Amino acid sequence: MDTSQLLKGVLDLAVLAVLRKEDGYGYDVLRRLRQGGLDGVGDASVYGTLRRLYNAGLLTSYVVPSEEGPHRKYYSLNEPGRERLVESGQTWKSFARALDDLLGEGA
Repeated sequence: MDTSQLLKGVLDLAVLAVLRKEDGYGYDVLRRLRQGGLDGVGDASVYGTLRRLYNAGLLTSYVVPSEEGPHRKYYSLNEPGRERLVESGQTWKSFARALDDLLGEGA
């Protein structure tokens, strides 16, 4: 099964979930998603998702100077972002349960 379409549908939720525990900059978020099992996520997808969530008012950002190159823009979850995470998480769990039920019927 090609998981790229599934990933597109849940990337917002995954990024919000990663930032719930700790603020992060673009590459850090990408690394944490991949460590969490989302190996197929691409750099551009994560950076685009961070920008979109920020523009939607679900994230705040701040810049941290770096000794090893350009400054890093960190993103953090704000209250609207936490609310969206809870709502989207409930929707995902409901959807996953329904699909699990359907798959269980044929097994």
